[in-house]
Amino acid sequence: MDRHILLSVLGIAVLGFLGMLLLMPATIEDETPRLPWLISQDAQGRSQVFGFTIGETRLAEVRELFGEDGKINLFQDLAVPERFGVEAFFEQIHLQRLRADFVFALDVDQDTLEQMYARGLRISQLGSGSRKVKLDPSDINLLLERPIRGISYLPKARLDEALIEQRFGTPTQRLTEPGTGVVHWLYPERGIDIARDGSGHVVIQYVNPADFERLMQPLEDALRAAGQVEQDRAAP
Repeated sequence: MDRHILLSVLGIAVLGFLGMLLLMPATIEDETPRLPWLISQDAQGRSQVFGFTIGETRLAEVRELFGEDGKINLFQDLAVPERFGVEAFFEQIHLQRLRADFVFALDVDQDTLEQMYARGLRISQLGSGSRKVKLDPSDINLLLERPIRGISYLPKARLDEALIEQRFGTPTQRLTEPGTGVVHWLYPERGIDIARDGSGHVVIQYVNPADFERLMQPLEDALRAAGQVEQDRAAP
């Protein structure tokens, strides 16, 4: 092959490789432990995980660490129309080489959320029956200063039961979600609910232990509606 052609091909290959590196998301690694099984409580009983303190860390701080704005939406539960919630979604975040999606529920009072709903730019209907509202930019700026009240962690890797128990310990209780087969591993004293399906996909929810009953309410409602009273308790 002609030397000039060979150099041109190599140059294109190098540029392509550099382009791939630029497109790859950066892994966040610093001195703060940010692994999903490292959970503690501060003196006020607030959960600390991923370097965040639930009830204290502001959304602006999450954005700064992740280097992304995330997608912020307001939701209205049509079954209880006066109930609103607002969440920030961050996709494919790499923390200490673990890739996952994050959803942060924000601590905002219902009156404020109702006013934001009225100022919403667009409303769409979701398959679940709830409504999703695109917020006015001025309201998003206000939400940046609100603290997080819960974290949902959706790892890309599948986790088997042995690994969950090794990393998180034996749960206080296991409950099976009616109609889905999803098993919830419950750690109320730590504010953790690990929902695992049969293929190993998990969603890990973190709240302050004082809010664990609120986290459990949808599951308890589903169990009650299904007439399921037996609970599969974990071995001591």
